[in-house]
Amino acid sequence: MQAWGLTGILVLLVVVNWADKAVFGLVAQPLAREFGLTSAQIGLVGSAFFLAFTVGGFFAGVLHKWMSLRWLLLLLCLAWAASMVPLVVVAGFAMLLITRMALGFFEGPSGALIHTGAYSWHPAEKRGLPGAFLASGASIAKILVAPLMALAVANWGWRSTFLILAMVSVVWSVVWLATWRGGPYGKRPAKNATTAEAALAAAGPEVPWSRILRTPTFLGALAAVFTMYALVTVVLTWLPSYFEVGLGYSRVQAGTMFGIPSIAGLFFMFLCTSISDRLLVRGASSRVLRGIVPGIALLLCGAALITMPYIQTPIVAVLVVSIGYGVGTVIIPLFNAAISEICPPQQMAGVLGVFMAMMATGGLIAPYLTGVIVDSAATPADGYASAFQIFGVAAVIGAVIALLTVNSVRDRARILG
Repeated sequence: MQAWGLTGILVLLVVVNWADKAVFGLVAQPLAREFGLTSAQIGLVGSAFFLAFTVGGFFAGVLHKWMSLRWLLLLLCLAWAASMVPLVVVAGFAMLLITRMALGFFEGPSGALIHTGAYSWHPAEKRGLPGAFLASGASIAKILVAPLMALAVANWGWRSTFLILAMVSVVWSVVWLATWRGGPYGKRPAKNATTAEAALAAAGPEVPWSRILRTPTFLGALAAVFTMYALVTVVLTWLPSYFEVGLGYSRVQAGTMFGIPSIAGLFFMFLCTSISDRLLVRGASSRVLRGIVPGIALLLCGAALITMPYIQTPIVAVLVVSIGYGVGTVIIPLFNAAISEICPPQQMAGVLGVFMAMMATGGLIAPYLTGVIVDSAATPADGYASAFQIFGVAAVIGAVIALLTVNSVRDRARILG
């Protein structure tokens, strides 16, 4: 129970993290009107956030060597809160850009550190479901938090959402400081550790980084999650605007519907990860469950998005985006678990930090590119549909690469060889 209780606290941090990201999509249109911004400028801010997020992600391993996870996540969360406040005091495009980049930089290392903390309480063959709970934080933020933020925007203005999220970060920090301690799988194998886990731990921190980062599993999973993360950033930045401006729904409706793709994502993630963890414990193939299954999921996601320009009915467009996105989210917890299998525990934060930072590069161009496409299209609806189709094609390519390359069992043996 302690393992899942502490994992739950980390899930709450992921919810806060993604609420900070999602709020920008919810306030994009009010910001555009108040500051006179074009779609390309809104997209530029979204891409700038993920540029800073990517840079910050590379520091996860270094920071974890300098400071314990307990104090590191505390300081990062308080930095998120501090990043939200200046825009409320000095509003403008320049401050918007600076504060979103600051937020991105401080959030960058958090993904790898959060997974490292959660994985310290779960053995390698049982990390799919904890990973799904962590990944579900993004969905929870969009399902539960986004509608509340949309109501806050409608009733109190966009500034209120930034202040509310800053206060939530402070509250989480207090809870974290009072409860957290690391688990038995973080530094050395527990008494009941699996043979593979013990072998990786015995390998120690001396395994060359290049041996891990050049494995087909790392590179193939990266190619897949890169395309999916690009789609995630587009959804975060543009989906409420697509529902409102492109499909004609009201702002409150758009904020409420923002969570529909995430509901689909939760269903598919928990279904796949719970089944895969049970099968892995019984001796099933990691190659199939953490390589082929997520590859097929991303392939289905891309195929759904490719059809978007041919859909004329708004509710059908919402359903296709939701189901396609939901199926695609399966790859994130499954590929994160696959990466955790191929690296020694001592190097997990650093390896996951590099993996997630490089994954986040999918967000460097995607929001801005979407804004450019929307600005140049005949109608906003046509622009959004074309953008989704482009990212669907990219997802199909990433899926094929992953299907051909991801095999954590084979690459773990190579690393230890």
